[in-house]
Amino acid sequence: MKIRLLLADDHQLVLKGISFFLGLQPDFEIVGEAHNGKEAVELAAELQPDIVLMDLNMPVMDGIEASRLISEQHPNVKVLVLTSFSDRSHIVPALQTGAIGYMLKEVEPDQLVEAIRSAYKGNIQLHPEISNAILSQLSPIAHEPKKLPGKEAINSLTPREIEVLEQLTKGLSNKEIAQALVVAEKTVKTHVSSILSKLNLSDRTQAALFAVQVFHSNG
Repeated sequence: MKIRLLLADDHQLVLKGISFFLGLQPDFEIVGEAHNGKEAVELAAELQPDIVLMDLNMPVMDGIEASRLISEQHPNVKVLVLTSFSDRSHIVPALQTGAIGYMLKEVEPDQLVEAIRSAYKGNIQLHPEISNAILSQLSPIAHEPKKLPGKEAINSLTPREIEVLEQLTKGLSNKEIAQALVVAEKTVKTHVSSILSKLNLSDRTQAALFAVQVFHSNG
């Protein structure tokens, strides 16, 4: 079964180059190409790809807004950002849309291929050059002067809370997590509150970034 990809980039040469290379992979299928964020949203609805490879700086509608709309309207479609911007002012909003990951265009082709395959499996993907920076800059993200707890803090959580924590990395709502784990939405809300309390975190964004550190920092 092939991974169905929708590519979104307003630079024609970049788009064609990425399309050509990824199209050579035996397990990939390029199902569409969008030249702006609005087209990306429309094609995501029409084609229902597995992954949208999303540029950020595009006309008509930028990649941030397009990623947000796709994540909200089509939770089964994963958005993997592929951009030239490595600053936190782009990274943080992109991840907060529910995107599965954030890669820079300077990434090695083989690394991009593996990132797509891993994202397809539901794993958060961060470009090697920015992953440590993102994880260490939690306080600016959450407007709190605190750092992420150490990985060993995971030991304070119950097995079910760990399952909920993993779901948070996907940007899912309590309702969506409840559906994924086949539990009541109220139960998920209780687990989320317990996770934040045990880890001494303020919100879901902090919890999701802690989960990235624990589960995916090496992936």
